[in-house]
Amino acid sequence: MKPVVSSMQAWSCVVISVFAIVILSILGGLYRTGHHEFLGGADDPENGAEVAGTIFTAVIVYAAFLVFCGLQGLLHIRQQRRGVIAL
Repeated sequence: MKPVVSSMQAWSCVVISVFAIVILSILGGLYRTGHHEFLGGADDPENGAEVAGTIFTAVIVYAAFLVFCGLQGLLHIRQQRRGVIAL
């Protein structure tokens, strides 16, 4: 199987996805628990559970990106090993 994206794009996507999953999970947890910094103001959303659900949907999307890009990176590693001549 051949990789669809380049090696640099695959590993960059892995790093960005990991950071996004961590940050969005923390934000989603804070909205779900009703943290006063996120739900206490006049312009803030009133239903933190709905906001948390939307954020956790984005976490699932980033997890799918992580799996796809991780597999693409591993395909690049596998493809490099085939071309190496061992003496």
